[in-house]
Amino acid sequence: MTTESGPLVSFGAPPSPAALPQPLKESLLKAVATPYNSALHHFAVFTAGATFLLIIAGALVTSNDAGLSVPDWPTSFGSLYKIPRLVGGVKFEHTHRIIAQFVGFLTIILAIWMWRAEPRRWMKHLGVAALGLVIAQGILGGLTVLFYLPPAISSFHAAVGQTFFCTTVAIVLFTGRRWVEEVPRIQWDTRSPSLVTLTLLSIFALYVQLFLGAMFRHKGMSWWPHVANAAVVAFVLAWTAIRALSQYSKIEAVRGPAITMLSLLIAQLCLGFVAFEARVVWGHGAAQPELPMVISTVAHVAVGALLLATAVILAIQVWRHVPVAFEEPVPSPERKPVAA
Repeated sequence: MTTESGPLVSFGAPPSPAALPQPLKESLLKAVATPYNSALHHFAVFTAGATFLLIIAGALVTSNDAGLSVPDWPTSFGSLYKIPRLVGGVKFEHTHRIIAQFVGFLTIILAIWMWRAEPRRWMKHLGVAALGLVIAQGILGGLTVLFYLPPAISSFHAAVGQTFFCTTVAIVLFTGRRWVEEVPRIQWDTRSPSLVTLTLLSIFALYVQLFLGAMFRHKGMSWWPHVANAAVVAFVLAWTAIRALSQYSKIEAVRGPAITMLSLLIAQLCLGFVAFEARVVWGHGAAQPELPMVISTVAHVAVGALLLATAVILAIQVWRHVPVAFEEPVPSPERKPVAA
């Protein structure tokens, strides 16, 4: 193929190591440069698990309309350390705060540990970012109480919480034995839009859906934008997963998250339908949240968090294993005029 500026050279086949982009060079040298730290990895797994439990606890608070059951912050009924009577909505809100404090403590340990033990500079910064996110999440949680559950702040509280969860899951991936020790199998992506673009589009669509759903739950928006955007999310995520499975099924690091994302998408759509029926159709006008509404909504939030985290992992693995092939024009030799 040629253009006005000369022939196009396609890098469809793996080039020599010297021609690799710098991030991929660093990946190829990872097995030599970075030793696997089993203790750090397992602590990161524990922190991610505790964070997922915190998301469920937060969903229980919202689903039971218990956000103002403890009316002050950072104290609980005027005390920083006394446990109040865990009755009614207090048991949901105060338990949520206890788990949040525990996750914050774990994150402090994780950030310090990563800063001292991780040889990769960007991992040190990722630990600091996780700590910053959990601090911001705590402040947003306090503001939701102090300002009596404003929908915008409450929705940002939900979004930052799931961002923090995705960060802990990414740390689990980056500290894992496979990431540290394996030499990535690279297959170049020559299609348009690239799979990397599709994974980033999937994450964006999920964040929009997360914010719309949070605004609906916090009574700041009607239900229909969330339901309408669900069709967009389903299309984009299905397109991404099918592209990954049809083109790169031999790469296990891509195949696994793609299958998981597709499975979670189906489960999430089913849970969304049940939650809609329980909250909007059956539970409309109920004096207090009923058990089917609470269970379906909490499950919907939990699976949504897993779906977003899986999309992030897929994007990371695609960036690592399926980089975008590029083409660049090679100037043709200049022709000097020759006298006739």
